[in-house]
Amino acid sequence: MDTSVMNMFDLSNDVAIVTGAGRGIGEGIATTLARAGAAVVCAARRSEEVERVAGDIRAAGGRAIAVPTDVTDDDAVQRLVDRAISEFGSFDILVNNAGGSPIQTPLVKLPREEWDATMRLNLTSIWVCTNIAANHMRDGGRIVNISSKAAVQTVMGSGHYAAAKAAVNSLTTTYAKELGPRIRVNCIMPGAVPTEIMMKAMRLKDDDLPKLEKVLRLPMARLGTPDDLGLATLFLVSPASSWVTGQIIGIDGGL
Repeated sequence: MDTSVMNMFDLSNDVAIVTGAGRGIGEGIATTLARAGAAVVCAARRSEEVERVAGDIRAAGGRAIAVPTDVTDDDAVQRLVDRAISEFGSFDILVNNAGGSPIQTPLVKLPREEWDATMRLNLTSIWVCTNIAANHMRDGGRIVNISSKAAVQTVMGSGHYAAAKAAVNSLTTTYAKELGPRIRVNCIMPGAVPTEIMMKAMRLKDDDLPKLEKVLRLPMARLGTPDDLGLATLFLVSPASSWVTGQIIGIDGGL
């Protein structure tokens, strides 16, 4: 392949923070960005998980550190950004991936504390992370928010989660206009990717996945993987997408 094309996906001069990087989609994104050359700051609440992911990246020849972080704690987010800059000297990419809800129940039966917790983790944290990041990113910064197809398709029992993700889509388009041209902001809506959180929320076991594939009848005839989301994120943070901002893209196998 023409090296000039390959260079359009080179992140060797970039520093990326990926929240929720300890497993699932976040791990896939962190690993992919590292393979493209970025120095990656892996953030999540479980220290053992982000230490493992960062260690795997370093073992493969990449650059990565682990910073245990609760994104619902504003001070912790500020420390995360400060650590990225102190470790690598700059900050260019933020992937707001941390999120999810293990609860599936009708809205009228949802406890108020679960509604509040879902909004803090899936919506407010993105507002906080983006505001702090915007004040520290170099010009040419890139932000990718991880939303969900639940934001645009009714998922019974997940109305609280869907509402938060629909708001994330709205934040994306507003931030793209407010922060451009200095920072580009885009959003990915994953479809059915059998992560731990999805399996728990939908009460699925591994043996249930073939049946789920048949029920969904996806044009691509398979469920998604963390690598699928990692590669889509790579496009949105690479020079190849330099004229792309404010976009909300479904990465879902045709769901």
